[in-house]
Amino acid sequence: MKSVLVTRPKHQAESFVHELKKHNLDSIVFPTIEIRQVSGWRIPPISSYAGAFFTSPNSVHYFLERVKKEAPDELEQMKKISVFAVGKTTAKDLAGYGITTEPLPKTADAVNLMQEIGTRKIQGRRFLFLRGSLSLGIIPAAIKEQGGSCDSITVYENNPPDLEVTETVKKMVEEGKISCLSFTSPSTAQNYFKAVGSTALPAGVLVAAIGNTTAKALRDLGVEVDVIPEYYDGPHFAKAIAEALKDK
Repeated sequence: MKSVLVTRPKHQAESFVHELKKHNLDSIVFPTIEIRQVSGWRIPPISSYAGAFFTSPNSVHYFLERVKKEAPDELEQMKKISVFAVGKTTAKDLAGYGITTEPLPKTADAVNLMQEIGTRKIQGRRFLFLRGSLSLGIIPAAIKEQGGSCDSITVYENNPPDLEVTETVKKMVEEGKISCLSFTSPSTAQNYFKAVGSTALPAGVLVAAIGNTTAKALRDLGVEVDVIPEYYDGPHFAKAIAEALKDK
């Protein structure tokens, strides 16, 4: 059975591992980021914003759990403004808090989301962006470029993986025991190659990115991307990897 390296945080890896199993693929779970809550930020007055942007389930969890506990009235205000999500999973998690999101673009990444929203809905308005410590800042930059303003709050931080486990995984890749490296965010890719200390890969090892933003981060590192799914979610990602590995 061929093996896929899953670099998602442990609490997010289970569903993707299940999808890979459907295609008779084994998984090696190696979280390249450890997610920790950031303290010290203040809950802003949500009604002062025209909209809010969430780019990951982590941003949803770490922001809204605190809001729900400490300022439930602000959670109610969040339901009254335009809320944008990058990806189906993020939108689904927001729905769990009773928040309806704006329609998702077919290609669910930050660049396409901002293009679909358009200048008319951005210009002259103020937005809130909930981010992790390694956010690329694509959305705030696009808001500014389109004549809007944006307040960013870092609600979680990404920490590097355990060194001992890194060496074990590195050896497995070098020995051909892993057929594909899968990455679901720029930070998982950046942290992986920083941890192993090299972007060189053995012949035949595929690199899979869940979307264009992650693929760009890999290419910026000098890593060739072999797999990008048609739709940016776990089931389509697993299917695309399985199809790419059929002839390997």
